[in-house]
Amino acid sequence: MERARWYIGCAGWALPRAVRAEFGPGDSNLARYATRLGAAEINSSFYRPHATATYRRWADSTPDNFRFSVKLPRAITHERRLVGCEHLLDEFLAQASGLGPRLGSLLVQLPPSLPLEGRSARRFLRSLRQRWAGAVAIEPRHASWFTAQAHDMLAASGVARVLADPVRHEAGAWPGGIAHLAYLRLHGSPRMYYTPYEPSLIAALARRIAMALESGVTVWCVFDNTASGAAADNALRLAQALGALKEKTE
Repeated sequence: MERARWYIGCAGWALPRAVRAEFGPGDSNLARYATRLGAAEINSSFYRPHATATYRRWADSTPDNFRFSVKLPRAITHERRLVGCEHLLDEFLAQASGLGPRLGSLLVQLPPSLPLEGRSARRFLRSLRQRWAGAVAIEPRHASWFTAQAHDMLAASGVARVLADPVRHEAGAWPGGIAHLAYLRLHGSPRMYYTPYEPSLIAALARRIAMALESGVTVWCVFDNTASGAAADNALRLAQALGALKEKTE
């Protein structure tokens, strides 16, 4: 099994003016972003398809150890609601294959109105797993996905349940599904997509991630509070805090 790693980044790779000078030079925003952060989440794939060549260009803009997480299209999750979407999965994965080895994870975000229906959920996850053997994280938002039975189903499918902030359901305060992958999506709270995370919370989060790494858990932490430009700063501070903790233990 691959050594536990952390992947800290943002939803997208915007470089707000306040932190732009902290990034190195590059031919594009993504190339500059990748000088300081090791991962990014592609959310635009939820809204529209991207050509394989576009994914390949993004991969070529980043170093070998950089990883992308790519969000499944809403046609699969919100329109088809996980049912009868095998051909859509094939199209999406063929496009995202342009990332090559830099494709690190898939993100499946479900609509709040979609309850867990065991048969269709298992069929979808089996179909996805037949096509993609890498990391998969699912962000459900209906209460029925936060039960012991749902946790066991996800674990059996090799899928992690996202820990999303703000937390919608009590069981969502911890990651679920498989034990060796934790995927955090920090949207900002109390105002989603805007509120920055305070230094004290970033420091506590760094300690929590360090403990997970010591236990063999690979951690993705994606800041989605991008509307105010807070995400890039929060991601930088978290990466710095984790780096400092690593130095102390070596």
